[in-house]
Amino acid sequence: MNEDLKRSNQELEQFAYIVSHDLQQPLQTITGFAELMLTLKSQINLEEEAEEYVLPILDEGMRLQQLIKNLLHYSRVGTKQAAFEAIDCNIILEETLSNLSLAIQESGAIITSEKLPMVFGDRLQLGQLFQNLIANAVKYHRPGIPPQITVSVMPKNQNWQFGIHDNGIGIPADKTQRIFQIFQRLHTQQEYPGNGIGLAICRKIIDRHRGDIWVESDLGVATSFYFTLPIYESQSPSITPEITTARNRPS
Repeated sequence: MNEDLKRSNQELEQFAYIVSHDLQQPLQTITGFAELMLTLKSQINLEEEAEEYVLPILDEGMRLQQLIKNLLHYSRVGTKQAAFEAIDCNIILEETLSNLSLAIQESGAIITSEKLPMVFGDRLQLGQLFQNLIANAVKYHRPGIPPQITVSVMPKNQNWQFGIHDNGIGIPADKTQRIFQIFQRLHTQQEYPGNGIGLAICRKIIDRHRGDIWVESDLGVATSFYFTLPIYESQSPSITPEITTARNRPS
């Protein structure tokens, strides 16, 4: 039964990869022509009513492009795997904050972190893990309240237990398991844009690293995402906490 399930999951991942990959080119053609029509609207005498139809085509096309991109990321967790190596999580965090610098600046977020350890894992996947979780913490903040985000770490058995803590909108208690399933969303596109794949990717990454991921939340007050990663063998599981990151502007 386990082998059948494993094979089915592999086939599903491969199917998602093939479909997503093959959809990219025709979708790029559609959005490209829509952009061209808007750019040349005065030259081609594009009427105002027609422009109102072109804009939704472009918006939905771009949203679908992002969905396909995320589907590819999801499928590649299982199909495009790099060898595990020693990873400095401080560097991963710095790269994450650089990638998210615009969102951090626009939201006024302040992000602080303890000194992070070395772990053993897939560098690209761990970068995706940190980026997805911190991006969510930045995005799901309460209106008018800048995000306050803290990254913590502590040894737990033979692993490091990381925490991403925020002061955002929170998650209902009965939804804390559902959010790790693919395409599961708790909000409309108008409230918080997204496609419900980010946390599913996080779970797949953690599963590949034989860790755990879970969430604890106080609705309307705060949320903490926790995950475990294997300790790098040559490193002692002791660490002195210190603040290493605090920013709300891009470097």
